[in-house]
Amino acid sequence: KQPTVCIMLFIQLLLEGEEYEYILYLCPKFIESFCQLQVEDDDKIGLYSYKVQSTITSRLANTMIQAKMVNNAKRSQHIVFDVQVPKGAFIDNFTMDVNGITFTSSIREKSEARRMYSQAKAKGKAAGIVRSNALDMENFKTEVNVPPGTRIQFELHYQEMIRRKLSSYEHVISMKPGRLAKHMEVDVRIIEPQGLRYVHVPNSLGDHFNGITTISKGEKKAHVSFKPTMAQQRKCPTCSSTAVDGNFVVQYDVNRENTGGELEIFNGYFIHFFAPENLDPLPKNILFVIDVSGSMWGLKMKQTIEAMKAILSELRAADQFSLIDFNHNVRCWRDNLVSATPVQVEDAKKYIQTIHPNGGTNINEALLRATFILNEAQNLGMLDPNSVSMIVLVSDGDPTVGELKLTTIQKNVKQSIKDEFSLFCLGIGFDVDYDFLQRIATDNRGMAQRIFGNQETSAQMKKFYNQVSTPLLKKIQFNYPQESVSDVTQSSFHNYFGGSEIVVAGKVDTENLQHLESIVTATAANAELVMETLRDVEELDGFMKKDKYADPEFTKKLWAYLTVNQMLAERNTAPTAALKRNITKSILQMSLDHHIVTPFTAMLIENSEKDEIMLADQPKDPRRGCCSGQCLSLSITLPLIFDLSPPVSAVSINRVDNDPHFIIYLPKSQRNICFNINSEPGDILNLVSDRGTGVVVNGQLIGAKKAENKKLDTYFGKIGFYFKNKGLKVEINTEKITLKDGSYSIALTWSDTGHIIRKQLLISVKKESNVTITVGEEMSFMVLLHRVWKNHPVNVDFLGIYIPPENQLSPEAHGLIGQFASEPEVYIHHQRPGQIPEKPQATMEVKGNKLTVTRGLQKDYRTDRVYGTNVQCWFVHNSGKGFIDGHYKDYLVPHLYSFLKKP
Repeated sequence: KQPTVCIMLFIQLLLEGEEYEYILYLCPKFIESFCQLQVEDDDKIGLYSYKVQSTITSRLANTMIQAKMVNNAKRSQHIVFDVQVPKGAFIDNFTMDVNGITFTSSIREKSEARRMYSQAKAKGKAAGIVRSNALDMENFKTEVNVPPGTRIQFELHYQEMIRRKLSSYEHVISMKPGRLAKHMEVDVRIIEPQGLRYVHVPNSLGDHFNGITTISKGEKKAHVSFKPTMAQQRKCPTCSSTAVDGNFVVQYDVNRENTGGELEIFNGYFIHFFAPENLDPLPKNILFVIDVSGSMWGLKMKQTIEAMKAILSELRAADQFSLIDFNHNVRCWRDNLVSATPVQVEDAKKYIQTIHPNGGTNINEALLRATFILNEAQNLGMLDPNSVSMIVLVSDGDPTVGELKLTTIQKNVKQSIKDEFSLFCLGIGFDVDYDFLQRIATDNRGMAQRIFGNQETSAQMKKFYNQVSTPLLKKIQFNYPQESVSDVTQSSFHNYFGGSEIVVAGKVDTENLQHLESIVTATAANAELVMETLRDVEELDGFMKKDKYADPEFTKKLWAYLTVNQMLAERNTAPTAALKRNITKSILQMSLDHHIVTPFTAMLIENSEKDEIMLADQPKDPRRGCCSGQCLSLSITLPLIFDLSPPVSAVSINRVDNDPHFIIYLPKSQRNICFNINSEPGDILNLVSDRGTGVVVNGQLIGAKKAENKKLDTYFGKIGFYFKNKGLKVEINTEKITLKDGSYSIALTWSDTGHIIRKQLLISVKKESNVTITVGEEMSFMVLLHRVWKNHPVNVDFLGIYIPPENQLSPEAHGLIGQFASEPEVYIHHQRPGQIPEKPQATMEVKGNKLTVTRGLQKDYRTDRVYGTNVQCWFVHNSGKGFIDGHYKDYLVPHLYSFLKKP
C-alpha cells in the first residue's frame, strides 16, 4: 500500500549488506509515476559542468572536484553537492559561489571553529562545519536552498598519498554526479621522477564507457583524460538518467633500479621510497582466527568459507599454519602449528566447511589462544629464526562473551604478543567496531581493513590476504646522517611485504649538504642485507622547475601527511593521558601549519561580506513582490568536515520532554534533578519568565488519546517564545513554526529545512527533526519534534524543549526552568536501597526542605529521537514539590506569551 516506503526500506537493507533474499513487486502505474517523478526532479536541477582535476606528483595526489549547477524550477529548490573522498585523504579547501557571492573556507582549531560558527549563525550568516562518516570513503555533502534561476558552483580540494598495494598504485576518484552533465571531464596528470613502468585505466565504470578514456604516457609523465558527451553518459539513447555512477580508477607503477630505494630531495625535505623486488619470500607462521558467532550466519559465513579455502590453497610449503574458530567458546583445528602440506591444507578446508555459526563473540579468549600457540612454538624452537609470524582475525562484531572491555582486550593482546608477532584484522559488515580493530592491529605492528558484507566479501578477503601473504624482509631499519637530517618519520619497520612500499620522510639541510646518503639494513630469507643509496640534493631541481603541473611542495606535503598519520596512530596507543595530550597538541599545530583537516581541526565555511543578504527574510506573500531589503534565501545544511568528536553531551542541558519530564542540570554541583508535572490538557505552563531580558517561554499541554494505568499522559503540543524587547513572537506546534512581528508573519512547516532571520533572531529548522532559536550570542533554545505513526492507538505527536544553562538570563528570571538560572544549594546524602534495587533513595536538602528522592533514568532525545539516551538523575516526587518554588499550579499562565505573575 506504500510502495515508496517499501522501496526505500529495501534499498536501505541492501546498502547495509543484510543477508536476505528479496522479491520486489512493483505495479506498472507506480513504476510509471516513479520514473516520471525522477524525470521531473532531473529537469529542476541542471548540472551543466562536472569536472575533476587530479595531479599526482611522486605519489602525492592533489584532487579538485567542481560542479556547476542551476535551479531551472519556478520555485526555490535544494541543490546538493554530494561527493565521496577517499578515507585518509586530507581536505584542505572548499569554496562555493552563488550568483557571484563567494563562500570560502578556513582551517581552525575545532573549538574556535565551533565558536565562530555559532556567532555567525547568531548574526544571521550562512556558515557551516564539515563532518564525516567512518567508512572507506568520507561523504562530503552540502545542501543549499536557492531561488529560481540561481547558478551555483561548488569546488572541493583534497590531497592524499597513493599507497602501493599488490605491485600497483591505485588512484580512485568517486564519480557520482547523480544526473547528466552538459560538460563532464576527468583529467589526471601523473609526474613520477623515477619513471613510469605502466599506466592503466581499468573499466571500473562499466562497459558502457569503453573507448572513451585516453592515455598519453611519456617516460616520467602521463595524462589520462575521460570526457564523455551527454549522449555517452545516458544509460540508453532515450534515458534521462546517467550511467556515470561508480569509481574512476587509474593504476600505475614506477621503475625501480636501486634495491636500496629511491631518494627524492626538494625544497628542504626528502622522501625515501623503498620497494625492493626479486627477493625470495620469508617463510611465515600464520594463525587464522575466525568469528563463527550467530551474527556471521548466512552470506557472511558462506563468503568467509569460500575465501578461506582459496587462501589456504595459496600457502607455501615452507609455511606453518593453524585455524581457530570462536563464538562464546574457542575451538582449534590443531593445537599447534603444522606445515602447509597438501594433506594438511585439504584437512583444514574440510574443517572450515563444517562450521555452523551460532552463539556469542569471545574475541579476547580467541586472540589469547592464538598468541599462546605462537609463543609456545617459539619457546620450543619450532619456528624458523628468519620466519615471520602473524595472526589474522576475521570478525563482524563487538565482544559479547568473556572480557567485554575493549581497552582491556587491547592491553591483554599487547602483553601476550609482546614485540614478536603481527596482528591483522578484517572487520566484516557495517556494524563491526572498526575503530577498535584498527587500534588493536596498529598496536601490534599490523593493519586493519573493513570488508563490506556483500557478494564480493570473498574477493575482498583474498585481496587483503594477498597484501600480507609474501613477506620479503623483516627488521627493516633506515639510517640517515644525523647532522644533516631531522624530524624523520617512522624509520624502523617489522616487516616488508612484496608488492607494497615503505615510505620515510624528513627534513634535510640542503644548504650545507651536496649529497644525501641512506643505509637500509634488513633480514632477508637467506642473508642480512645492507643497502646504500646516494643522491645529489639538487638532482630534482631542474626537472621540477620545468614541469608546470608538478606540485613544488610535494615533499613537504608528503612529510606532513606521514607525520600527522603517524602521530594519530601513536595517540591511539599512548599509555598515559599526559602523553596523549602532548601528541594532540602536536597534531593540532601540524594541522594548522599545513592547512589540513584532522580530528582536532574543523573547516569554517563563510562569506564575510555578503552572507547576511543570503539569509534575509523572504516575503510573506509572493504576490506582493519583494520584502523591504533583500529576499534571497540560502540555507546550508552542512554536515561538512571531519568533526570526529563524540556526540553532544547528554547531561549539561535543561530540558522538558515526553510526559512532561523536567530535567534540571545544576552546573556547580554537576547533578541532574528531575521531576514530573501532573497537569491537565490545555494548561499552559511557564518555563522561563525573565522580565530583565524580556524573554518568555511557555508550553501548552495536550493529552494522549487514552489513559494508561488510570493516568492520562500529557505532552507539550505547542510552545511559545516571546522576545519582548524585539517585539517578536514564535509559535511552534507539531505542524509548523511561525514567526510574528506585529502584522508581519512568516511560517515554515516541519517538512522544510531552512532559516528565518528577523532582528538578529535566527530560527533554524531541520526537516522533521528540530528547531533551534538563537538570540545573538546571549541565548539559544532547541525544540524537538516527536512523530508517532499514523493512527497510533495511544500517543500523539508532541514536542520537547532543551534549554542550555549557559543562557544569559537576568537575576529576575523565574519559571519552572528559569528559576534555576541562579543555582540553589543542593545537598544529597544518606543514600540507601529503594523498593527497586536499581533505584536507590537518598535525602536531598534544598531551599530549606528535606526531600526523599529516587535515583532513576530519564531520556535525552537530541542524539536519538526514537529511543533517546539514558540520563541519570535524582527524581523529586509530587510534581517537584520542595525543589521548585511554591506549587506547580503557580506556574500556570493564561496565554502562550504571558509573563509569570510577580511573586
